[in-house]
Amino acid sequence: MQRIALVVGASGIAGSHVALELLANGWQVHGLARHPKQDVDGLHPVAADLLDPASLATALAGVRPTHLFITTWMRNATEAENIRVNGAMVRNVLAAVSASGTVRHVALVTGLKHYLGPFDAYATSGTLPDTPLRETQPRLPIENFYYAQEDEVYAAAERDRFTWSVHRPHTVIGMAVGNAMNLGTTLAVYASLCKETGRPFQFPGSAAQWHGLSDVTDARALARQLVWAADTDAASNTAFNIVNGDLFRWSWLWGRLADWFGVQAAGFNGTVQPLEAMMANDAPVWRDIAQRHGLVEADLSRLASPWHTDLDLSRPIEVMTDMARSRKLGFAHYQATDASFFDLFAQLRSEKLIP
Repeated sequence: MQRIALVVGASGIAGSHVALELLANGWQVHGLARHPKQDVDGLHPVAADLLDPASLATALAGVRPTHLFITTWMRNATEAENIRVNGAMVRNVLAAVSASGTVRHVALVTGLKHYLGPFDAYATSGTLPDTPLRETQPRLPIENFYYAQEDEVYAAAERDRFTWSVHRPHTVIGMAVGNAMNLGTTLAVYASLCKETGRPFQFPGSAAQWHGLSDVTDARALARQLVWAADTDAASNTAFNIVNGDLFRWSWLWGRLADWFGVQAAGFNGTVQPLEAMMANDAPVWRDIAQRHGLVEADLSRLASPWHTDLDLSRPIEVMTDMARSRKLGFAHYQATDASFFDLFAQLRSEKLIP
């Protein structure tokens, strides 16, 4: 039987890589987004609004997926709104595909906020988890839109009798434009600004992050785990952490990133220096850089998400992730973290997104 995938959020940092991995493995792939990519060979674009059930029903009328990969979310002003909106998005798409009766497996991408808490209670005192983070750790006793998304999948699985998997990456490093959480591209843009203006490449985060152990998730590793879980019976109805498989300290990596751009690295100097404040006046500077270098994106906000980078790098604890659950089941992919950044930087430069 042919495997037919519907990737929800196919234009995002996770979804675009999932779509490419599925295509490389011979799947028929439909990519759903508000403004789906039209230039990916073999990908069938589906334009729909996840908050508009009628739009979804019309867009998916001719699609009979065997597998659903949900990789998207929408940021809102409060966690209550995050729960309402993101829960509805998952519920609506699951309802839209339910009528076909063809769905065998649903994969949901969430993240480490499952353990650390939502944006408005993020890694604050009172909710700090034990590390390394393990899938067996219980939910936090606070509101979290990831829990709402999971619960929608669990309810639909009970109704429609499909299997599921949940995937919890750390910070995802990969190529995407207009993504709400994009630390890799944010640091590339910041380093490019530093080079053009002569500013030092100042680490913006906390002592705990500078000196402590950390990990990240290459978007390619995330994609491979989703496809692996879809093809592995033993992985059914299970949640998995997903990171590169190595550990690093920002005190080691920061200088290597600076060297790639040829800028002066400045490490932790005793206080957190938010990147959002350091980049607050850089939009016109970036427009000038884009014009001088012939870049294809002059809107700084489409490339950089300093608010999210600040959340990651200002945590008061070191954060690393246990991968034993999927390793025991045979998922053995490994990705060197410095190469994740360097590969991204090279792609951004080749596509004229940074000078």
